[in-house]
Amino acid sequence: MIGRITGKLLEKLPPLVLIDVQGVGYEVDVPMSTFYNLPDVGAQVMLHTHLMVREDAHLLFGFATDAERQAFRQLVKISGVGVRTALALLSGLSVSDLHHAVTSQDSARLVRIPGIGKKTAERLLLELRDKLNLPLTGIANAAGATPDARGGSDVLNALLSLGYNDREANWAVRQLAPDIAVSDGIRQALKLLSRDKVDK
Repeated sequence: MIGRITGKLLEKLPPLVLIDVQGVGYEVDVPMSTFYNLPDVGAQVMLHTHLMVREDAHLLFGFATDAERQAFRQLVKISGVGVRTALALLSGLSVSDLHHAVTSQDSARLVRIPGIGKKTAERLLLELRDKLNLPLTGIANAAGATPDARGGSDVLNALLSLGYNDREANWAVRQLAPDIAVSDGIRQALKLLSRDKVDK
């Protein structure tokens, strides 16, 4: 099991990052909460990781805090919740928000996440009720983290990878300033889409 990875950040292609560890490039999928706080390309970065081995692939997931990783591991144990849904949940909610949603049995917060319907939300709340005893630590800001101004296409790709359809993702990107940094754009787009879903 690969439990942690430290190296030079080579690429940021949300939700995927490429990290060079002594000449070996590791592709790591991260939730947006971790992506927001990554340092500039070329800087050193450390992520807590979870390796998932399948017949057709070895998938590596990275998290800024161990609390995020623990939450991810609990989520993927739930029937009907795959890795993409788990990443979407941790992209739309902080660990603290998820904890509060579970303790208050607030399904409305969960159904705002793409791919989470009412039945799935209720199952999540039921199954996580006694399992999500996580430290409520926020995401530690990675050293040297600065906005990454790469443009709307990266924001669009991130939204599509999180489960939003083309219409939703393109609509959200059109609401953003053209020169917005990627991290800020993803954050604002998720807020817009969440608000739009509630208003419907």
